Amino acid sequence: MRPPKAKPQDSYIRGRENPYFDGLLRGNDTGSQNISPSTSDIGDLRGISFSDIPGKFKDLPVKDSVSDILEPFEQTTFWTLSKVPRSTSFESQSSQSDMSFDLDGSNHLVKQSSPGTFETTEEHQVVPFLPRPVIEKSFVLNKRKSNLSNIPLPQSAATFYNGFSPQFEILESCESTMKLNLYLKARKDDVSAGVPGKFLHAVIGQDVSDVGSIASTIMYALYLNETIKSDQFCTVPIINMKRTDLSSHAELKWLLDSCHIDVPSLLFVDEIDLSYFDLFGCLKLVLVNGHKLPTRQEALKEAVVEVFNCRKGESVYPWVETVTVDQDCSCCSLIAEKLFLTAPELLAGQRFSKLLLAGILMDTGNLTSPHCTTKDKYMATLLLNGAGRFGSNGLYQIMRYKMYDISDLKAVDILRKEFKKWTRGGKPDPTGSRLLVSNIGMSSIGISLEQFLAHERSSKEEIKYFQQSEKLRLLMIVSGYYDAEKNFKREILVSAESMELMRNLLSFFSSNASHLPLKAMHRPGLRDDMKAFEIDKATSRKTIERLLEEFGGASKG
Repeated sequence: MRPPKAKPQDSYIRGRENPYFDGLLRGNDTGSQNISPSTSDIGDLRGISFSDIPGKFKDLPVKDSVSDILEPFEQTTFWTLSKVPRSTSFESQSSQSDMSFDLDGSNHLVKQSSPGTFETTEEHQVVPFLPRPVIEKSFVLNKRKSNLSNIPLPQSAATFYNGFSPQFEILESCESTMKLNLYLKARKDDVSAGVPGKFLHAVIGQDVSDVGSIASTIMYALYLNETIKSDQFCTVPIINMKRTDLSSHAELKWLLDSCHIDVPSLLFVDEIDLSYFDLFGCLKLVLVNGHKLPTRQEALKEAVVEVFNCRKGESVYPWVETVTVDQDCSCCSLIAEKLFLTAPELLAGQRFSKLLLAGILMDTGNLTSPHCTTKDKYMATLLLNGAGRFGSNGLYQIMRYKMYDISDLKAVDILRKEFKKWTRGGKPDPTGSRLLVSNIGMSSIGISLEQFLAHERSSKEEIKYFQQSEKLRLLMIVSGYYDAEKNFKREILVSAESMELMRNLLSFFSSNASHLPLKAMHRPGLRDDMKAFEIDKATSRKTIERLLEEFGGASKG
């Protein structure tokens, strides 16, 4: 009677009767001999449970077992190999993941790749099989520049599972941001060279230093650069603010840094003379998020060739042919839609999509504003990967916190954060060569005057320094804040160029007491040309602005 055929488990347990495990037990004793199990043995091994393995086999080293478990392509290859005739041998290369670390500096690059190939050999003939796809990812180990632990963030599943490190964060590299930075640097180099033989195709927004304006200017310039295939244009974004003003906007600094935008490669309006290019007829302006240029740039209006995202019914320059009418949504939503239709791979980058998402969230009040549209919500969902581990609510809370955080700002930066300036022409000077100019400025702050004056030891000197740097005859600091009892209060501090100008201002306010009732406040240490007042909480900043404009017109010269 023929003995029964051994089951796969029996073959595995006996071990030495199987040439594959016999070779494993011999280890290096096999010399240069390749131990190749037959394909039928490989097929038999698939039904074996770990509990059936004797202790001596459990102690054997296992190479990249997790990688083997997580590789569906390898299982498919095994299934294919079981169909090969028994005479065909099988040779497998290890599928260990290769990892390299470059821990130089604060940014650490970690690369991970998973190559793998499988071949069957019969004498000298090689039968190729489909290789597993090579997946390569790069990660950046960043040292956090700002502490977010004191921001009231919403609960996040990613924070719960992955934890939160206040010192370091690991981020996947973003090819989209790398491409954006290369574009910004190349265009700035072109501008530095004078843009020879090309039109300067400048994308510029309103002179409002907010997240949506900055993000839309950068991203729409990139979109035009990708879609306009012409050697005649040098398309470059122009940030319509001074570079020094960036330091007073903590939310912009944090966003650009967290998105890894190369800030030195950005062009700010005070770094380029647009009138020079306009003089030689090689300036083409694209106006973003408005129908007219700001007053100080109105002289360049004839260079406008496109208006993007102006409101319905607003009169644009009659010679402009390319006009995109506002659809009541965020400008960043329109740009995200255009990128999705033309270059969707760019939106796959987390930090790239984060810049657009932040603009949408800030423009729509975290999608809760009455002006928020379905397109805003759809595009915010499409860009949700950009929110990172804290989600869209967390990203919005961080941005809002940074807007009002002055802990890292100097007194001058606080004054510059929300600053307006009025210029009035006056009488000719004694030589008759030029007109005297009367400059009046107003800074709005969200803290009390007491807190502002105590922010730095030299706050009073910083006020005068700011006034002189802006060439102001008169500076008014308007404070609006909530006290400990949650009562809203308004205060103003006036700094005049001379005592005579201070007396003229107080006389003007006295004649307009019904619009601006003043109550003098005693602040020790104030200079003679500085006065502090408490005003009615119902008095709006618009009322104060109107009065300052009237005083500037009455006191010119």
